[in-house]
Amino acid sequence: TVGTEVRAGLTAFLVMAYILFVNPGILGDAGLDPAAVGAGTALVAGVLTILMGVFGNIPIAMAAGLGLNAAVAYTLVLGSGLTPAGAMGVIVLEGIVVTALVLLGAREAIMKAIPTSLKRAIGVGIGLFILFIGFVNAGLIARPAGPDPIVHFVFPNTTGAWVALVGLALTVILYTRKVPGALIISILATTVIALIAGVAEFPESFSVAPSFSTLGQFDLGNVFQVLGLSTALLTVFAFMLTDFFDTMGTVTGVAEQAGLADEDGDIPNLGKILLVDSIGAAAGGMAGVSSNTSYIESSAGVAEGGRTGLTSVVTGVLFLLAIFISPLAGIVPAVATAPALILVGFLMAGLMKDIDFTDIEEGFPALLAMILMPLTYNITVGIGAGFVMHTLLKVVNGKAREVHWLMWVVTVAFMIYFAQAALLGNAVVG
Repeated sequence: TVGTEVRAGLTAFLVMAYILFVNPGILGDAGLDPAAVGAGTALVAGVLTILMGVFGNIPIAMAAGLGLNAAVAYTLVLGSGLTPAGAMGVIVLEGIVVTALVLLGAREAIMKAIPTSLKRAIGVGIGLFILFIGFVNAGLIARPAGPDPIVHFVFPNTTGAWVALVGLALTVILYTRKVPGALIISILATTVIALIAGVAEFPESFSVAPSFSTLGQFDLGNVFQVLGLSTALLTVFAFMLTDFFDTMGTVTGVAEQAGLADEDGDIPNLGKILLVDSIGAAAGGMAGVSSNTSYIESSAGVAEGGRTGLTSVVTGVLFLLAIFISPLAGIVPAVATAPALILVGFLMAGLMKDIDFTDIEEGFPALLAMILMPLTYNITVGIGAGFVMHTLLKVVNGKAREVHWLMWVVTVAFMIYFAQAALLGNAVVG
């Protein structure tokens, strides 16, 4: 019924609304205006989610992807030296590539070329990356500035760290109790605690009018100028893979939960669904808010009975209305969003259970991919190491013919990438 679809759309929005504060916090570290990122995040998510409902007719909502936004801030801007606009240029390029692949019908070929263990490892690695950032932002792990990856635990001896711990406890309690909107409630509650404790404060000047200063702030030229052609292409490829597999997993999972897939697992309107999602990557980059992707949290709306695109339309409209609370994004401190990052990272890391670590050909490349992402603050390094090790183990075990030709091409490209970094003496590749 219409009432059921509306209720499902509201539920999906409440479960996803945390991104309105988390995305500005992460991209704010890269030098972007948090309030403007908040407004752009709500705008792009609203428009894309409505498009998904209208054209895809599926209860899937879209918003800035948590994981790629962290890679944009900490890998591309703070790690590789790209300008914020240049980092968004990477997102625009990978969005264009994904869109082209969807239009050409090449998604199945790519899905078959990449081993399942590496697909899962990419998701786990991103999850560990997010979790690690959460601990750093909470003040519980100290990470020296610069290329030195050595970290150490910090006993919570600051007010901010204790506020983050209280927020983490609240987040876990609300989530385990299945409270609707657990993450957004915990972020807002922790922000109030931070304001009372003096960890956060209201800005001297406050504008109720939303700012859209990030729109159109992307620079394709900066990508190749700073990274060089080969590194730029591999970086775009790594981001594309992450976006691609995340989308396929989300769409498949939500469609099966909603009972929309047929007995062969085929999903109605899949081409249109993937097209809207792929456009979301480029649109997010063009708007300066990072890649937008389908959210697995959409399953909360399905659990409430959502079965059609009307659910997505309702969620999208609520995102558009949320534009007017975007000025509040600048008030939310890192310690308030850190618990949400930790919990989401934990949930993403759950894919680890599906990797066979008793088989070294599967387990070791996957381990390299997932562990190197947080340790190097670089998803490209993690994916590259996993791909190279997978091919190497197949060769030494006499199974070279099992390696897909696309894996050979990518492996050689990543070997050149790592060799180039070694010759240049780079401590952090990227």
